Amino acid sequence: MTQISILVVESEIELNQWLVETLQKAGYESSGVTLLSEARKYLSTYQPSLILLDAQLSDGKGTELLAKVNHLPPVVLLLAQGSTRETIETTRVGISEYLVKPIDLEQLELTIQRILEPVTLHKDFSLYQPLVPHFCKTIVGYSEAIKKVKDLIRKIAPTNMSVLIHGESGVGKELVAAEIHHQSQRSHCNYVAVDSCSLQEKLFESELFGHERGAFTGAERLKKGLIEGADNGTLFLDEIGEIEAPIQAKLLRVLETGHFRRLGGTKDLSADVRIVAASNCNLEQLSQEGKFRLDLYYRLSGFVITIPALRERREDIPLLVEHFLQHHRFSPCIHKTMSPTALKELIAYDWPGNIRELKNVVERAIILSGDKTIITPEQLTFSTTYRKNGHVKLCFDHEPTMGEIEQHYLKILLQKYSGHRVRVAEALGISERNTYRLLKKYGLSELREVQEVA
Repeated sequence: MTQISILVVESEIELNQWLVETLQKAGYESSGVTLLSEARKYLSTYQPSLILLDAQLSDGKGTELLAKVNHLPPVVLLLAQGSTRETIETTRVGISEYLVKPIDLEQLELTIQRILEPVTLHKDFSLYQPLVPHFCKTIVGYSEAIKKVKDLIRKIAPTNMSVLIHGESGVGKELVAAEIHHQSQRSHCNYVAVDSCSLQEKLFESELFGHERGAFTGAERLKKGLIEGADNGTLFLDEIGEIEAPIQAKLLRVLETGHFRRLGGTKDLSADVRIVAASNCNLEQLSQEGKFRLDLYYRLSGFVITIPALRERREDIPLLVEHFLQHHRFSPCIHKTMSPTALKELIAYDWPGNIRELKNVVERAIILSGDKTIITPEQLTFSTTYRKNGHVKLCFDHEPTMGEIEQHYLKILLQKYSGHRVRVAEALGISERNTYRLLKKYGLSELREVQEVA
């Protein structure tokens, strides 16, 4: 949970110190001042969660603070013993609670909890409730590549560490971010997803950090930002490489200190937010080119999850296709299946748009197939320009030998062409006989047609 900050405004120095130390031992972030002027100076920079306010200070009445400072948090008034009922009633305007000295520790703790708990609940579960996702989606696949991703999610989710998700467009970066939140200790709080490409700099800054009334033309009221909406939860910044430099600096401050300021504001606010970022760009390269803050990259890249492109996990395509066939909103009364030849076409395609493109192709095929229960290749629509210029990406975690490269490439072609040796030989530019020798050399001769999905 966010560390609650409490300001103690008490003229008696010993009582002031005792309250500050007691609150700190109870787990609160607390500071103490003894004068009205010091309180005003503090509140011009910081915004605590609660104020314990002495009714009578050496430079004026504590209630004078209520009239001089805007947007005060809840206030607990500390009254001297023997205060009359009339004194109490006349000071209740703008006061949440009052306590009579000497302060009873148990009563103080109950008062703080009573005041702050409803505020916290309202902020977490009411104001930003629409931003909490329904985790009805799943990460589909059983390939070694996707198993590694799931294992990394399982290991990093319980921590509070920032995560950088890297992968091509359409591989499911937001799904991974949501799963990290779902498996974390923050899952009961808000998950807020932000598309960094969709808003202009000033508007994006206002959405992210919020703004004060009058901060810019049209800012007619105070607005809390998405960082406050994600307090105690997770903030997902998609395509973070597109964020402008000034906002990168402010975001770095949030990561380092947990503090931020609303647009047009002068007070430091705090939020306990776990940031999960995603990018389809090489942020390290952008940092070296001066297009992305290097210090922000180091902050985000403490733990990186790389999601493989769909063409690198072709064995998952049948499962994904079946998933999209089962979870579509078209022709709900007709159970659709993919014909073996259509499935081979899907496996052979290189998917420049990855899973997002696969989903679109399957859903389009469902519509084009009409009342038919079996989808055939005629109902599949691909990006023909890309098919003519397909490419292969080989990934190793070490310097590979020529033999390893050859073996890995053979595996990719076997998956792509469903074990069809003639088509593999054509792709390699060698005879079918030499292809058979290579398959036998690397122990791949037992691979056959992929299992057909009924």
